[in-house]
Order: sequence, then structure tokens, then C-alpha cells
Amino acid sequence: MDIEEAISVTEERLSEEGDSMRDLLTNFRDRISKILIGESQWQHILDCAGQLPIEMGAYPFGFELPLHEPLPDADFGASLASRSRAASRFLDGQRTDQTDWTAKFVASLFKKMDSPAASLREIVGRKLMLEYDIGSARLGQRLEPGLFLRPNEHPIVGDAGQVRDVRTVVDALVSSVDWERNDQERANVDRVYREQPEDTRIDSFGVFPSRSRSIRLAVMGFKTQDQVGEYLKAIEWPGHPSAVQSVLARFSERTSVSRIGMNVDVRESGVGPKLGLVLIVKQRYTKDSRYWLDGLTDWDPFLNALDQEEIVRPEKLKELKRWVSKPEILFAKTGRFVLMRGIHHIKLVVTSDRLMHAKAYIYLILSGALRL
Repeated sequence: MDIEEAISVTEERLSEEGDSMRDLLTNFRDRISKILIGESQWQHILDCAGQLPIEMGAYPFGFELPLHEPLPDADFGASLASRSRAASRFLDGQRTDQTDWTAKFVASLFKKMDSPAASLREIVGRKLMLEYDIGSARLGQRLEPGLFLRPNEHPIVGDAGQVRDVRTVVDALVSSVDWERNDQERANVDRVYREQPEDTRIDSFGVFPSRSRSIRLAVMGFKTQDQVGEYLKAIEWPGHPSAVQSVLARFSERTSVSRIGMNVDVRESGVGPKLGLVLIVKQRYTKDSRYWLDGLTDWDPFLNALDQEEIVRPEKLKELKRWVSKPEILFAKTGRFVLMRGIHHIKLVVTSDRLMHAKAYIYLILSGALRL
């Protein structure tokens, strides 16, 4: 059974387990420390999940945890694919509620993926990720989620002249959220791509309809600190490169870092002041059937290195270390499921001249068809 068949089986079984992602998440509360996600914050996540079909649980979902914040806040992330059971139920909202802007944005993207001349699908496939600002939203504020696409089908690599592919993905995201095309923004995205060294790749493209306009690019695969510094200079990042070099040097002294990634926000005015650093301790290749399987101790060296940063809350880091677990068998109404959970990545956010934020991105994978 290939992965698409396994997802389809899992979607079908989940449809008999409940109605919404809220029904699914309530089963996992005892596995998530209240130091990481507090009770009131959990209720906000459940309110959001109550608007999402339970079939989305057949795709990876999880939480963004601010390790620098004293409050146990979290944001929520989920995903789905076009022409799936989950997508069909998700889009039912737009047919009945014209004010459901998220469904409208998703429908627009899926239409572009599924058109007969779908160059977008040839690059990113059929999958879309949604990132909901929950812990970071103001009380009572409803924000549309960020939308992310990953060029998994046709990787976009540095020094390969794939500007057309970059524009295809960016134009699709921009038009799907009803932003007008901005030629200067587009030119800046082109430049950020053209300056990428050989062997780097764009891991994802994202837009946040409820935030100040920008295009989020995750550029992965830098080999050295010098390569990072040269790239930041080339794309005219307005922060202090010395602050980035300091962070990289500290972690390189404490643990082994195989590659370095960066999240940059591209605007009409150029590259934004915030820079997200992703220090890669485990190379992940999406086509690998064991992509989501972490060893129980894979993250320990990096988490021990992170523990030495003053901004990180030690009580949160202690609970994060307990998050990674072996695949677990769960029993439900329709039979057996397999649950996997782990850490996807940790982002260190440098603003201007200092390290400001540390965020852990943790995931859950649920399968009703997986054989281990």
C-alpha cells in the first residue's frame, strides 16, 4: 500500500470516529504537557479544530511552541490535499458560508493545482499546509491561517535557473488570497532565489493573509557560516549579520549541525528584518518512507545545546524532550491506529542584532493503514 492509499484508508476510518478535528484532539490531551500548552490555550486550539473536518487527521498536524515565552501558548498547524475526502468536507464551508475566507483561499489554490494545465501541481503536488495563529492572536481575534506550499514534486534548487517555477508558486499564493500582483515584490523574490548557492533549495513558500504582506521563503541546505553570511549580504538583509554568526558559532561549538536553513520574509521594500534560523540535525527527505520517524535520542544533542540559551524556558525544554516517542498503537471504534509524534524542526528567530525567539514545531501522524 503506497502513502496515498494509506491516507485514503485513514480518512475513511476517521470519518467514522467523529466529525471534527476537535473530536480527534481531545483524545491526545493527556499526552501534551500543560507546561507546553495550558488549559485555556488548549481550549482555543479546540475551538479552531472544531471548524476543521476530522479527516484532516490523516495528514500531519501539530503545534508551534514558543520556548522563549513564560506562558504556555501554542499555534496550530494542519494540512490537507486537493481531491481528498478532507478537502471536500473543508470546502463545503465555502459553499454554504460566503464569509469563510479560508475555504475561499484554499478553493482557489486547489483550483490552480487541479486545472488541466496545472504547472503548479507539477511543482508542489496536491498538498497544502495551514498555520493558525492561536497563541499569538489577540483575545477574541479571528485570524485567517497562513498558507504554505512545498515544492516536493519538482524541487527548486539554487543555481538552477528555476525562476519560472518560483514565480508559478508565488503568483498562485498571492492570487489565492486576493492580493494584487506587485512587480517589485515579485522581483525581490526572484533576487532572493537567484542568490541561492548551489545545493540549497526552497523548502516552502508561504503567505499570511492576516499579517502585514510578505512572502515567506524557507531556504534550506547552507553548509557553512560563511555561506550564510555571504547570502545575507547578497539579499541585503537589514539586520546585523554578526548576530547570526554569533548564534551559529555558539551552536556549532555545542553540537553537530549538518546543514543550516533560513526563513526570510520578502516584501515590496526588500527582505524583512526578522530572520528564522533552522539548524538541521537530521536531513529529512520527503520521499523517504521513514521521513517522520525520529529516533528517541536524535534531538538530545541539539536540545542540550539549546538549553544553554538564556531566552529558553528550561521547564518547557524539559517537557519538549519527553515529546518524542516510539510509534504507539491506539484502539478506537473502528479498530487499530498507529500514532507517531516527534519534533520536525526548531526555529531560532534573530531580529536586528539579537536572538529573540526560539520555537519548536512538533508533529503528530496518525495512520489507520501503516505497517511498521
